[in-house]
Amino acid sequence: MDPVTLWIVIGSVVLAAFVVVGVLAVRRRAQLQRGRGTAQLPGRLGAGGRADGGGGRSGVGVDERPAGDAGPATDDDLVEAELLPFERPESRESRLARFRRRLAGTDTPLSRGLLTLLSRDRIDEDTWEDFEDVLITSDLGVGPTTELVASLRAQLRVDGVSDPARARQILRTELVRLVDPTLDRTVHADRGDVPAVIMVVGVNGTGKTTTVGKLARVLVAEEKDVLLGAADTFRAAAADQLATWGDRVGVPTVRGAEAADPASVAFAAVKAGIEQEVDTVLIDTAGRLHTKTGLMDELGKVKRVIERQAPVTEVLLVIDATTGQNGLTQARTFREVVDITGIVLTKLDGSAKGGIVVQVQRELGVPVKLVGLGEGVDDLAPFDAEVFVDALLDAG
Repeated sequence: MDPVTLWIVIGSVVLAAFVVVGVLAVRRRAQLQRGRGTAQLPGRLGAGGRADGGGGRSGVGVDERPAGDAGPATDDDLVEAELLPFERPESRESRLARFRRRLAGTDTPLSRGLLTLLSRDRIDEDTWEDFEDVLITSDLGVGPTTELVASLRAQLRVDGVSDPARARQILRTELVRLVDPTLDRTVHADRGDVPAVIMVVGVNGTGKTTTVGKLARVLVAEEKDVLLGAADTFRAAAADQLATWGDRVGVPTVRGAEAADPASVAFAAVKAGIEQEVDTVLIDTAGRLHTKTGLMDELGKVKRVIERQAPVTEVLLVIDATTGQNGLTQARTFREVVDITGIVLTKLDGSAKGGIVVQVQRELGVPVKLVGLGEGVDDLAPFDAEVFVDALLDAG
């Protein structure tokens, strides 16, 4: 090979190397600007990472690698993580549209009862009694049912529905009033002087950890920097499950060893969030039976430990909408321990009877803020009173 050709080959190789390095640098810089890059968070939290503020190892660390990789992060891991594309969650508007479609496609006792009332040419006493029975069995509750029937009787009278469109409008107005669109359904996740801290609580099997993962997607779609705290240290797969949700949208997870003190993990997560100036820290907690006093007291401890560093801006209680009265009993107990600020109703698109939305708000005095509509990654939607009522009437 002559010298000229040799220099051309060498120059081409060097140029290609510069191009590759440049592409990697641009991708790394873009990730760091999002505030979710691996290099921004410590691999382990040392002294101060314990709930008591003491030194020593707490067994709590920040995990930004795919769940199941238990080894220490290497430079190759970091480069590989940077090249993985993150998913882009759906917008609020898209979720609301799905909320309406999913509910309108369900056949619930409540929607069937509404259809019965609207389909009658004349409403007699038997019709009212049947309608009242349907409302009660749809988990609306005795108080709200009595209130709704009395108001409808006064407006429709006993001479029937001469104008179906007018009757439908009256019914819609009364249902919207019961669901109460004036309640503040905002999930308070905006950063102040310190990150907003959201605790998510509930009994086993309600979809709590999945809800935390889906909520992280909601917040990422709103351009928030999020950090997850895996304080469910009792269920072996909980931390891995949560980390997997975070990995999909570039959100780091603070986790501890199995059976570690949940308060220590929550403390470390908030500490990391403060140090990294994230917008929101989401804390997953262990599912617990509301009848277990010791476990409920521990939940109160987790909240108190968090508040040594930052106020808890939201405590969201996850309730399976299909559990009816049992879900309300759970809610009352959790409210006494951790001061619930909002409700997340899961499985609202399944066999749920719909009326629980009204009753749980009346019982707890706090709003339903989010609803789970299925198994999809973006099937967590903001609750909207008017969209909910319109969907019920469309289903009917």
